[in-house]
Amino acid sequence: MTMSDPLGDMLTRIRNGQRARLSDVDSPASRLRAHVLDVLKREGYIRGYTQRESSNGQVELKIELKYHDGDPVIQKILRISKPGRRVYASIKSLPKVYNGLGISILSTPRGVMSDGEARAANVGGEVLCEVF
Repeated sequence: MTMSDPLGDMLTRIRNGQRARLSDVDSPASRLRAHVLDVLKREGYIRGYTQRESSNGQVELKIELKYHDGDPVIQKILRISKPGRRVYASIKSLPKVYNGLGISILSTPRGVMSDGEARAANVGGEVLCEVF
């Protein structure tokens, strides 16, 4: 069965894993998911991730979740651009998440990056998700 929103599925797995206080969650692998996880790791929202092959031959991502004093580091994670409604932002209209405390993750012509990196590179793109 095909999935209509693979990135949304991964974000939901992270959200549910942190609500259940799990140390790690698994998600099917793709390049876009790996690039989003790279941004989350650079910004300090997850400990890291590894790729491994599951028992049925599919490649999976094992995402290590991060907690601070028993509370999840990721308070809120939202999918912004969805398959039915894509959301694009220019450099001037990039949203600030919680007045700069959170980040937006963008897919730009220069790759997947956070809103701060996109402002520094002076490039806009598709707003994939917001993390706080």
